[in-house]
Amino acid sequence: MTSRLYVGNLAYSTTDEGLRAFFAVAGEVKSVEIVLERGSGRSKGFGFVEMATSAGAQNAINMLNGKLLDQRPIRIDFARPKEERPRNVSSYAPERMSRLDSSGNRGNARGNRDRRDSERGRDRNRDRDRRRDDYDDF
Repeated sequence: MTSRLYVGNLAYSTTDEGLRAFFAVAGEVKSVEIVLERGSGRSKGFGFVEMATSAGAQNAINMLNGKLLDQRPIRIDFARPKEERPRNVSSYAPERMSRLDSSGNRGNARGNRDRRDSERGRDRNRDRDRRRDDYDDF
């Protein structure tokens, strides 16, 4: 059994130190990580706590799951292993190619929608140019 725990429904104001202190009553805490958004650096509302032993992790789930931390009931569960993700965009190419028809067009509703949008844009531009020409006559 693992000793890494998922902790959800965290308040955005919860800090690593506060989370560590909250879990310390259940046993020795090895590490604490609150997941942050890349752009803003704000908490995503969940994190991970690694307990020293798997018994400590089970004890933390039994004792603390549903308890209030920073006025929010937190959810605790064993963390699942991180899934492998493709390293670069080129790995998505086979998936994209399967959506193209034999001529290389998308051929479905999205391709038609893109074409309609560009036709609308041309119509808007043409109408705008006509209105400008009408004002030039004065």
